[in-house]
Amino acid sequence: MSTSQMIYKVILPIFFSFIFIFYFASSFIEDTPKKELTIATGSTSGNYYKAALKYQKLLAKQNVKLNIINTSGSVENLDLLNSGKADIAFVQAGIIDSSDNQDIESLASIYYEPLWVFYKNSGYTIDYIVELINKKVSIGGNGSGTQYLAIQMLIDNGITTDNTTLVSLTAEESKNKLLSGEIDAMFLVSSPNSEEVIELLSDPSIELLNLKRVKAYNQKYKFLSSLTLYEGTIDLYKNLPSENKNLLSTTANLVCNKGLNGELIRIFVKQIKIVHSKESIFEDENQFPSLNNLDTSINKEAQNYLTNGDSWLESIFPFWIASQIDRLKILLIPLLTLLFPLFKGVLPLYTWSIRSKIYKWYKRLDVLENISELSKQELEKNVSDLLVLKSEVQEQTKVPLSYKGEYYNLLLHIDLVAKEMNLKIKDMYTV
Repeated sequence: MSTSQMIYKVILPIFFSFIFIFYFASSFIEDTPKKELTIATGSTSGNYYKAALKYQKLLAKQNVKLNIINTSGSVENLDLLNSGKADIAFVQAGIIDSSDNQDIESLASIYYEPLWVFYKNSGYTIDYIVELINKKVSIGGNGSGTQYLAIQMLIDNGITTDNTTLVSLTAEESKNKLLSGEIDAMFLVSSPNSEEVIELLSDPSIELLNLKRVKAYNQKYKFLSSLTLYEGTIDLYKNLPSENKNLLSTTANLVCNKGLNGELIRIFVKQIKIVHSKESIFEDENQFPSLNNLDTSINKEAQNYLTNGDSWLESIFPFWIASQIDRLKILLIPLLTLLFPLFKGVLPLYTWSIRSKIYKWYKRLDVLENISELSKQELEKNVSDLLVLKSEVQEQTKVPLSYKGEYYNLLLHIDLVAKEMNLKIKDMYTV
């Protein structure tokens, strides 16, 4: 079999098999996602929006565009998710009814969001929520997480629109009306760093409700945690607050649509870990982002990243390069399947190709050796041809050292045949 025949019968079938199997396997590889996300936040003065701006800046460095939608709060954010107008949203823990939101998955809880109940200092102290009865109370803006939680707690304390004036105002509107005396109290779910919280704590005409039954609320509402804001924590110089305060707190959670691309989720979760892993007033370092206090099933990609961190590939390559390598892992199966028999066939093929450089000369040597009944002149010509053959072998045959033994055997065979012919010529001259 010639070398070209060997290529056609061995190499080409293997080559086309590679192409077919790789093409077939590539159909199972997920396409590279569009590098764009949309997140539903809250008002531009809120902490959700401020956090989203940080995500946006970090994701831009990864060539991912983050669109931000400003909303009234958690309830509206859920509507945007369910309608497909947002991919990711901030929600307050306790808002989601998992039975009605089966297409929504949780990514992580990212920080505590305490419930602040501020009231006008009119010379008396309020210790219980039930004491707000018959007063004018802001329960937060429509569609906000504050309103959702406030209504639950007020109803459980026997406070309704029948015995109390409840108004729906944004955080800023509530603060302004409380300071001006137009309302008696306000509910606010926000971080301790929010402008409204700091301003109200700083005003001597406003008091912060020190809840007396935080453990009872904590047992009743499993999504709430009990926190203590210690004297002077907000401002040591001004001594804000002026005494220890018992608070209830929910958590700010991030949720997404169930069909969102896993690579986009992973790179997004990487950024929220950068933003929210630092310690603050109520959070220890690396306490958040967390998989606790979530209302829906946890997204597997987010869970995997928050549990295990960066993969080996991500620790070596930039994210999108590591992602491209990872998505090609499905091709390793057909690759290994083909490489095993290929390696078994390549070695014999290589051996054959090297030896063929030597064996091709034996055909001419065999013709010269097996001619019988030659005249003296013909024998002399054959000896001359053998010398030419030997010269051609030495000039044209290059083989690796491991095959030099067979190469030198060929030269010895040529010399042996030439020697036998020279003996015959000598005998003829003797006769």
